[in-house]
Amino acid sequence: MLEGVEAALAAKFEALFPHLDERQRRLAIGAEARSLGHGGIRVVARAAGVREGTVSRGVAELESGAAPLGRARREGGGRKRAVELDPGLRPALLALVEPDMRGDPMSPLRWTVKSTRHLAAELTGQGHRISAETVADLLREEGFSLQGNAKTVEGRQHPDRDGQFRYINERAKEYQAAGDPVVSVDTKKKEVVGNYKNAGGEWHRKGEPVRVRTHDFPDPELGKAIPYGIYDLAADTGWVSVGTDHDTAAFAVESIRRWWNSQGRGAYPHARRLLVTADAGGSNGYRTRAWKAELAALALQTGLDITVCHFPPGTSKWNKVEHRLFSHITMNWRGRPLTSHEVIVNSIAATTTRTGLTVHAELDTGAYETGVRISDRQLDALPLHRHEWHGDWNYTLRPEAYTQVSDAPDPFDQPSPDLAWLCYPTLTGMPAPEWEALITTLTTLHESQRETALDKRRGHRPRVKGDGTTGRRPILTLADRLLATLLHQRLGLPQVAIARLFGVTPFTINRRIRDIRQLLEAAGHTIQPADQHLATLDDLRCLASTAGITIPTEIKTAS
Repeated sequence: MLEGVEAALAAKFEALFPHLDERQRRLAIGAEARSLGHGGIRVVARAAGVREGTVSRGVAELESGAAPLGRARREGGGRKRAVELDPGLRPALLALVEPDMRGDPMSPLRWTVKSTRHLAAELTGQGHRISAETVADLLREEGFSLQGNAKTVEGRQHPDRDGQFRYINERAKEYQAAGDPVVSVDTKKKEVVGNYKNAGGEWHRKGEPVRVRTHDFPDPELGKAIPYGIYDLAADTGWVSVGTDHDTAAFAVESIRRWWNSQGRGAYPHARRLLVTADAGGSNGYRTRAWKAELAALALQTGLDITVCHFPPGTSKWNKVEHRLFSHITMNWRGRPLTSHEVIVNSIAATTTRTGLTVHAELDTGAYETGVRISDRQLDALPLHRHEWHGDWNYTLRPEAYTQVSDAPDPFDQPSPDLAWLCYPTLTGMPAPEWEALITTLTTLHESQRETALDKRRGHRPRVKGDGTTGRRPILTLADRLLATLLHQRLGLPQVAIARLFGVTPFTINRRIRDIRQLLEAAGHTIQPADQHLATLDDLRCLASTAGITIPTEIKTAS
């Protein structure tokens, strides 16, 4: 009889025990033993495969009438915690994670990432055996959590920062109340064009992400995109000009000009003035003279009084174009590779918000000269009125004709006086009539380029004369550029030597030679290499002397 009961209990325990914890199993076998009466403890012990003492403990717990514990073991059961066995563990851990406030400030982990794995390894090395999981538990007990940096510490603040904010706000209210346009302008972060990773994510089928390049090296053919934004505060509209050359003052003002001709003039037909709010630096910075010179030309062209109010240094995040236009553009193209300028323009133009923002975008493929310098005389000639409150940050360009000060009296199609000796046929490989004909052709082609259009709007070429006045020549005449190209392609003179001869940087020579090659290709003219190649300026001087060419004294003595 008992054998059959034992077999039945064994089958029951085998099925039930895997689902019970230690205490539940003990109570279960105790209950079975009590139900069997005398001899039940021995039978149950054999059926469950445990000691008879374990069954007796279960019976005793049931008969004690104690309330359920709600846990497997009684309070205080199990191994002692590491911090209880090792009282010095917690202080040692805090000394590592807070080396500037506790413990040794020269902690070995001060300059490394304080991961739980590194902390556990360092504590173990100090004699405190602990796992990374226990380190994490202790840190949480001490009120620690994984946190990033919080941008809350302001840099040095200008004492008139708040005053300038109030001044900008009052001017904006004044212009809007009168129905005059108020725009916020800035250049968005330059974007690399191509199949590159773009931050953010879009919905795709699982395991089918957009494949992009592993490296973000710019594509020399596609280059970069330079979005310049104009945000109309009253109309809640944006205009973005996507440049492909350089972020210069000329590019910034050209973007404003395009906005005015396309949208501003129609939206504000009776406007006689324009308020522009801009950052303190960059292509539209308050220290940028070319920015003021370009705005003066724009004011004269449009008939508008153009007032500019700059945000104080270090406060560009308060510029409304940032969080009312650029932020939405970034969200709109997140997770999407900007594979071409067309994709960038279309993505910008498709940006909208629930509050009614609309954006227009255009591609600007024009070339914008870098290194443009505005002399003191040129700046003084501008119709620039500085406001009484911080005239460096707040000023107005009036639509008044002003003296076109030019420091470059020589024509653009003629070589600079100090370079005229290079025009001899021995060096150019062409007689004077052929040289004149080629210059005329190239000048005609050059007139169609953006640079000439900018020069005409500006009223003068931004060039510093090299015959006694200070400063270097930032732009070479067309004839100078052709001479540089002939010296390099016909005579093989290195660009570094040409740059030293012309008084400019090798980068400028490289760029100008590239421009002239494009013009020559358009004109169908090919430069034939000469039999004699030059390696140094001394070789050039020797060739000129042999041909009877008179070399200026400063060229002779230049190293």
